[in-house]
Amino acid sequence: MRLRALQLGIFLLAGAATALEAQPAKVGKRAPKIDLPTLTGGRVELSKMRGHPVVVSFWGTWCPPCRDEFPELIRIQAKHAAAGLYVIGVNGRDQERSTKDVRRFVDLFPVSFTIALDMRGSVRRAYRIEAQPTTVFIDSSGFVRQVHTGRITPEELEEAVALILPPSS
Repeated sequence: MRLRALQLGIFLLAGAATALEAQPAKVGKRAPKIDLPTLTGGRVELSKMRGHPVVVSFWGTWCPPCRDEFPELIRIQAKHAAAGLYVIGVNGRDQERSTKDVRRFVDLFPVSFTIALDMRGSVRRAYRIEAQPTTVFIDSSGFVRQVHTGRITPEELEEAVALILPPSS
């Protein structure tokens, strides 16, 4: 009986430690880790982008607002690439029928940014994403400056990107 109580206690402590590690994306807090495979076969790690502002868009092929805002993400990446802006499109691959569906979707657009595949939803859970699309704006120090849930307008996208871009000289 004591052994079972001890095992239960260890299990609960391990769960609590895991929950503490997976802090949600909160404004003013360090962005949770992203380390995922990409659609092109590589890997994307948010930590390697430190020193650059980053826009992270959580999306799915089945999501009409995601489809609507994809061209805006492409535009914002092109417009601010010289300022060092990175865009990562995190696809909820665990919510898709196949990677081929993701590829077909991406092939509809001239995507110039990284498409990450969240195969098991671990990054979505770490960021505590409850709806798609959700766009997270991370400054060059790795801190979340804004989180936008739902379709983002071009104006809202510009305003949020302005929060994370380096000051103009």
